Amino acid sequence: MQREMMAAKIHRATVTDANLNYIGSITIDENLLEASGILVGQKVEILNINNGERFDTYVIKGERHGREICLNGAAARKVQVGDKVIIVAYGLYGNDELERYRPTVVMVDENNNLTQVLHEI
Repeated sequence: MQREMMAAKIHRATVTDANLNYIGSITIDENLLEASGILVGQKVEILNINNGERFDTYVIKGERHGREICLNGAAARKVQVGDKVIIVAYGLYGNDELERYRPTVVMVDENNNLTQVLHEI
């Protein structure tokens, strides 16, 4: 059996921009992508702590150390600059893989600087 599990997340990132006139997606600082293992083009779920919105989109790479978290296109309507979001990527795991299951959790400060990388929920 395959189970869908959290593979990685960026926890409590601050939205820096919301660009309605872009095709769509979320732009994430390349440093945070690298730390989390989340890939460009990967589907992610966005959890908006401020308003309770939950929605899916895909990732595009932002400038390394630019600290950018920008929701683009229709997703821009679901956030405000300054909102706190959790960005979650999921993966499929077989039962045998779950014995070694260690998701990546990237913690950031209020300015989206990486503060800690954990390998646990």
